[in-house]
Amino acid sequence: MNIKISKEVKKALKKGEPVIALESTIISFGMPYPQNVETALNVEKVIRDNGAIPATIGIINGEPIIGLTKEEIEYLAHSKKVRKCSRRDLPIILGTNLDGATTVSGTMILAHLAGIEFFVTGGIGGAHKKANLSFDISADLEELAKTNVSVICAGPKAILDLGLTMEILETKGVPVIGYKTDYLPAFYTSTSEFKVDYNAKNPLEIAKIIKAKRDYKLDGGVLITNPINKKDSLDPEVINKVINEAILDMEKEGIHGKDETPYLLSKIGELTKGDSLEANIKLILSNAKLGAKIAIEYKKLNEED
Repeated sequence: MNIKISKEVKKALKKGEPVIALESTIISFGMPYPQNVETALNVEKVIRDNGAIPATIGIINGEPIIGLTKEEIEYLAHSKKVRKCSRRDLPIILGTNLDGATTVSGTMILAHLAGIEFFVTGGIGGAHKKANLSFDISADLEELAKTNVSVICAGPKAILDLGLTMEILETKGVPVIGYKTDYLPAFYTSTSEFKVDYNAKNPLEIAKIIKAKRDYKLDGGVLITNPINKKDSLDPEVINKVINEAILDMEKEGIHGKDETPYLLSKIGELTKGDSLEANIKLILSNAKLGAKIAIEYKKLNEED
């Protein structure tokens, strides 16, 4: 098994320093250029500024890379042969020397193989609307059920069926922790009608929950949901109307499967005149700050053992 780990990340892991994994779909599919590269680098900076080491993950020419360089991030932003890479896609991309931008599930797998506990992203995938008919459910939920990585996000992406997504996470035994909230954040907005499993008041409390899960060998991920700041959130009525319009357009164009999320995010950005993209960037930076703080507290707990 060949995995390239940057010197910085390898050194941090060896010393037990806090390391935060980052995905690469945001670079290749989640945002337009140059905001994609700027955001990726700014997220890394926030993590460093808050005392942890960033490890952006991707695949270039069939080689998994844990800790992409700036040049490699630029490459994935421009590569024409890059594919979205979840668990299903990993053997294809690795076995045929393709470029892969890792999704939440793909990033979780490679982070776990490298020994990284924490992963910061914008939002996770989940059950799409009408998933009870289409069975269109993201592999992210299955990965959270079995892979030992803690994911910090702003909730499931707002284009999803949040209620069904929460039901699946419950069935899979995934704890959903709200950071200073009783209710599930809805990505572009700070709240929804669905309750989380626990309202954690500080990063230390979250670190203790994760440590208990690991100490007692309760395999699987922990989902930490961090509400977008109120000043950065979008009006719920406006964004829900935009999402419904984007879904109707997608259905008319016959777009399905892994092409749905990139299409919807792009369409929502167009319909909100860039407001959704700005909110997306702000919430990822906020998640990066929280992720670093949790990782530092987790390190301290392990040192006390």
